[in-house]
Formats: sequence, C-alpha cells, structure tokens
Amino acid sequence: MIEWHKKYVDKVLKLCGMSNYQGMWISFVKGLIIGGIIVYYCF
Repeated sequence: MIEWHKKYVDKVLKLCGMSNYQGMWISFVKGLIIGGIIVYYCF
C-alpha cells in the first residue's frame, strides 16, 4: 500500500509539473486550511 501511494504521488506531481518540495508545501497549506475549518466549526 505504501509503495502504491508513493508511485501515485510521484505520478500526480509529474503530471502537474511540480517538484516534491512544492507538493509538500501544498500539503502543508492544505492541512492548515482544513485544520482551521475544523477548529472553527468545533469550537
């Protein structure tokens, strides 16, 4: 499962023309946004 996920992520990043570094930043920002929405609606 982990190997499949790594291959899938690499395939998507190449398809979008992004580096691993850019993908990590996008994931970080997405986590902040989703976390902020959860905190806003739960508290």
